[in-house]
Amino acid sequence: MYSRARRIAIPLAGLVAIGLAAGMVSGGAASATAPSDVVSRNSATPAEQAVQFWTPDRIKLATDYDDGVDLSTKGVKGRNDSPDGPAGSVPPIGAEKTKSKKSKHVNLPNTVGRVFFTLPKADPRNPKNWRYCSASSVQSKYRNLVATSAHCVYDTKKNTFYDNWIFIPSYWDGDKVWDGKAPYGIYAAKTFNAHDDFVVKEDYDYDYAFVNVFNGIKVKWEKVGGKWKWTVKNVGRLGDNVGGQGFTWNRSTKLNVFSFGYPAGEHPDGDKPFTGRTMKYCYGKTKPMPEARKYNLQEHIGFKCSFTAGASGGPFIYNYKSASRTGYLVGVNSVAWDTDGNDRYDHISSPYFNTDTYKVYKAAANRWTGNWR
Repeated sequence: MYSRARRIAIPLAGLVAIGLAAGMVSGGAASATAPSDVVSRNSATPAEQAVQFWTPDRIKLATDYDDGVDLSTKGVKGRNDSPDGPAGSVPPIGAEKTKSKKSKHVNLPNTVGRVFFTLPKADPRNPKNWRYCSASSVQSKYRNLVATSAHCVYDTKKNTFYDNWIFIPSYWDGDKVWDGKAPYGIYAAKTFNAHDDFVVKEDYDYDYAFVNVFNGIKVKWEKVGGKWKWTVKNVGRLGDNVGGQGFTWNRSTKLNVFSFGYPAGEHPDGDKPFTGRTMKYCYGKTKPMPEARKYNLQEHIGFKCSFTAGASGGPFIYNYKSASRTGYLVGVNSVAWDTDGNDRYDHISSPYFNTDTYKVYKAAANRWTGNWR
């Protein structure tokens, strides 16, 4: 499936689909009014069903997804796109009126975790349809918002959003999630928000999404008579429990950022350095990435990082403060790049966050969810 040509880009995901297309999408329309270029749809899966679906054995069998996309950079240089309007920002939760202390250590953010879902229009009992990505809580009016990649919420091959979608912040080793001791709970999707150009045109310059989640629950599983039984406890709003990263747009294409995620997939040469069981990070300075016309990719920023599949949807965070574990979301892991053709991913990239990104974020940031039971 892989050639020896100079391969540049593979949608990075806990990849659920590299392509994402258009057409009618499942689920009812979201209740709030959104701009015409923002696609907002309620999840087709009831929240209780989604949480109950992910039993301990299923969570361990969920896999990243990588269809293997080869692209060539020959003759294509990095772009120098400029902002399409003034820069703007929304502060992180907890930092609205405060200044954070300094820390010499890189403390991992509580906001980052893994999302799990099943492929739509497919047998949910088949382990081949159990997938995951990375994601992060982000500031919003009702403290109920998760930021990730659009290909981690929408399947362009089947033109619909994924099923059984849940978010587990601060995920660490599957066993700890289901014994009732998961520190911050599990959050089921209510409303998916993405840009129309991704849903309709499969344009990876818009490979970002914001998901409104219901209030969280803690789950304790027990096997009784060979079947899983659960007890649940409501734990409240996502942002109240883990905080939320700030949001910023129309910034320089050259920023020092951290990227966080749960990589687990192989490099093209077959090496598999990550397990996906724990959070990892990269740090570096972004730059404009080359054009990849096959995926309408023209406005990505990226930096040196060896993340593999599974890290998709994790945040690019600008001005990250280890003491508060917060900063400003300025991108999401979207595409893995092998820039020197040695069959090893060496860069990750994100769509450039501009005014279009802010429109999707703003529509999502003002949606209310509440409890699901």
